[in-house]
Formats: sequence, structure tokens, C-alpha cells
Amino acid sequence: MPIPDHKPSPEQLIRNWQELLQELRVMQTGVQILTGFLLTVPFSARFETLETHQRALYLGVLVGAVLTTCVIVAPVAFHRVLFRRRKRAWLVRMADLCARLGLALLGIVSAAVMLLVFDVVVGPVAAWTAAGGVGLVFVVLWFVVPHLARRE
Repeated sequence: MPIPDHKPSPEQLIRNWQELLQELRVMQTGVQILTGFLLTVPFSARFETLETHQRALYLGVLVGAVLTTCVIVAPVAFHRVLFRRRKRAWLVRMADLCARLGLALLGIVSAAVMLLVFDVVVGPVAAWTAAGGVGLVFVVLWFVVPHLARRE
């Protein structure tokens, strides 16, 4: 992230843009696989046996996965609309914001998927334990560890 009063060079902006797009591509693959899986769930025979709260959770997870897709693909749409408009600094700032928000949403949606699957297979206590554990791992690996590295 640039220093507040520092204006990045065009080369630095290009490099930052390319790095952000690569990060978003990695996230996009995971979100697409997750969303694809979620889209098949209602067509399985077992879906009819879900309890009301499980169906509501499923719909919430599906909406979360689609919104995550929207957020991580948004920089591509921004680029298309602003192509050749000399807005690369704005694009890099917005892509950075989308990448950060997309990571947070992906962690939430992934933990929610664990909650749903464990609730259906084992029960609510195991579901909350699994979702909480996975959520904790996401927070530690994606946020705590990098912030500790920033201090060095």
C-alpha cells in the first residue's frame, strides 16, 4: 500500500495492478468452485430433508458466495468501464479494497459452509465448533500473521 503523501510512479501502479489481479484470480477460482458446489445442492435428493433453519442457512451461504464473486470480479468491471481513462491509481485503490473485502467474505462464507455441512451431517454443536475453528484459522492465517510480519 502506498505511503499517504507518496504518488506512485506509473510503473509501480502497473506492477500493483498486475499483482492485485493475480491475487483476485486465485480467490476467484476458490469462490467459483464453492459457488458451483452450492448451486448443485438443491438438486440432490437429501435437500428435501433439510430443516427450515438449514435451508435458510443454505440460502444465506449461497447469497454470500455470489456476493463474494461480485466483489472479487468488480475490479475487472471497473477496468472495462475506465479503460484508457488514466484512472490506474483509482483502479489500484479499489482493487485493493475489493481484494480485502473479498478475502473477508470468502472466510465468512467458507466458515458458513462448514456450519451448514456439519449441521446436516453431525448436528449443531459440532457445526458451531467446526465453523468457529475454521473461522479462527482464517483470521489467524489471513490477518494476524501478516500483521505480525508488518511489525518486523
